[in-house]
Amino acid sequence: MKKFKSIISLICLTFVANGCLLFHSVQYEITPVDGKTGSAVLTVEDIRSDAINSTELDEDKKNLFDFMYKSDEFIKQMKGEGKIINSRELIVKGEKLVGKIVFDYDDIETVEGIVYEEPFYYLTLSPADSIISTNGEVIRSDMHKRIIWDNSIKVLKFKMFSDKVEGQNLLGMAQYYETE
Repeated sequence: MKKFKSIISLICLTFVANGCLLFHSVQYEITPVDGKTGSAVLTVEDIRSDAINSTELDEDKKNLFDFMYKSDEFIKQMKGEGKIINSRELIVKGEKLVGKIVFDYDDIETVEGIVYEEPFYYLTLSPADSIISTNGEVIRSDMHKRIIWDNSIKVLKFKMFSDKVEGQNLLGMAQYYETE
């Protein structure tokens, strides 16, 4: 899987169940206040389950809808990772479920390991990671990919491919989402 370990741990709670929640892509819009603190919007697109039976599917639904979307425990867990959640929402777009989290951070490195070395912000990725879009500059080498933004950019943006979900034997989670 890709470098986005904190997002994967957020979505794939393997300690709870054998099933796993997967998604097509993840997008960040990060607004630094200074070199270290700021806020971010995380958007996860087309959330699906790889559950192979009803027990795993029930666990995935519980993890997504009850834990990540509604629980205070999730808020505490993310705070422990340096992310102070301001809002979270699930949105159905067509037949796809999209998750959106808005959070503040006290250290930009908690946002997928982004580093600030004046006058640049940068994110180092593995060569296998697939960048869909960014407003930064992408530098490639045999050892890694790096997205670089100079500090004149007010909102750092990038979107990454996570998993191929189309044509896979995965269950779209939009069909299980019940709006209040």
